[in-house]
Amino acid sequence: MSEDKSNSIEKALDILLAFTPYNQEIGTVELSQRLGLHKATASRTILTLTSRGFLHQNPDTRKYSLGPAVLALGRAVNYSLNTDMVQIVKPLVDNLRNELGETVVLEVLFGTHTVMSYVSEGPQRVRIAGTVGDRLPSNAAAGAKAILAFATGEVVDAFLEEDLPAFTTNTITSPEAFRQALSVVRKRGYSLDLEEIDIGINAIGAPVFNHEDMPVAAVVVAGPSQRISGGPDSGVVKAVLKTAAAISDRLQYKEGVVNE
Repeated sequence: MSEDKSNSIEKALDILLAFTPYNQEIGTVELSQRLGLHKATASRTILTLTSRGFLHQNPDTRKYSLGPAVLALGRAVNYSLNTDMVQIVKPLVDNLRNELGETVVLEVLFGTHTVMSYVSEGPQRVRIAGTVGDRLPSNAAAGAKAILAFATGEVVDAFLEEDLPAFTTNTITSPEAFRQALSVVRKRGYSLDLEEIDIGINAIGAPVFNHEDMPVAAVVVAGPSQRISGGPDSGVVKAVLKTAAAISDRLQYKEGVVNE
């Protein structure tokens, strides 16, 4: 592949990523300024992406948003997230939901972020931030923190290359503070989201390891803050840790054998 073609691909990918995470409309001039691209280069790349369905131009505002081709890719990702791993862990996640009576989520590492790959709704259907396939904020989501606490330094660095947005006053927005929080998670073995995404909602997460001893997912229980606490003697914490260990066992994690 020629260097010019490689650079063109990188510019196209940068433009597509500029629409994450909320896919708000952006104009050509704003995109070129935000990404440091010459206006002619940005315009040419945008036209190509639009012709292939990766971008869509609003005929009224003349601005762009992500197009149907991106949606098709997202569906493919969602499908893959709901095949092998979900089928393996679904019974364990559902059992935890039944045991606790709270919503349980399987959060999976995907590239440089995590996504919700399965949601087992509790009987009270507590609202959680997002649905299956949605990307989650690594600095606030309990699952992301549980995974990153046991990930390699390179993986953590890749996550921290992105901004750490604030969702509530409790959200960690400092890279240094976030690294310290991961150290705490690593020591106690589980993570917490204490009203860091939604006020009134807490979550507890525990990492899931695969056969290569790598953290690839997390089991997360979410519910009202008055019911979900993060103390080490909490029955919820113990149940989440037990389920995560059982899932790791099914994924052939060498150190995660659990007698069921």
